[in-house]
Amino acid sequence: MKNTTKKELFFKKTLKLISEKGFKATTMRDIAHELNFEVANVYNYIDSKEALLEGYIFGTLDEFLIYLDNIVDSSYSPVEKLKFVISKHAQYAIAKPYEIALFVYEWRNLKEPRLTEFKEKRSTYISKVNTIIEDGINQGELRPMDSEFATFMFFSSMRWLFSMITNEEEKINPIEIEKQLTDFIFKGIGK
Repeated sequence: MKNTTKKELFFKKTLKLISEKGFKATTMRDIAHELNFEVANVYNYIDSKEALLEGYIFGTLDEFLIYLDNIVDSSYSPVEKLKFVISKHAQYAIAKPYEIALFVYEWRNLKEPRLTEFKEKRSTYISKVNTIIEDGINQGELRPMDSEFATFMFFSSMRWLFSMITNEEEKINPIEIEKQLTDFIFKGIGK
């Protein structure tokens, strides 16, 4: 079993606190209190809440873009590519639920120019998935439908997944969740 370092514990508890209270409502004093620190000690781990937010949101988005580029550049069929995207989203949400919560809900708290940069990168990501769906429709692997609608339904189906993991009362099987999510999405867009 892996030993958790102080730094890992700091970030885990901080992300959980932000997830529970919201980014704007969480103060540096709240973070310090949660960890039994003096406020000044919090700055040993982060420069600011904004830096923490930027780091996690762009880290998550950049990781998503890298794996999506690998999927898009692969020789797999559009259906298989979509299954890989679902799998990666499910695995990431299960492994890093608080990072995903920050990514899903708190991106609006980014300050310019990072907010615009985030929106552009997110649009690129969505566009690439839309292209996979369009290819699947055009190749007859997915049923005929509006690709933009299908893309937004695709993402909407996965957006909430992290909330199951952050609910500590629910015991989940990550393999089952991934299978159920894949089955659900493909019942809607599959042929």
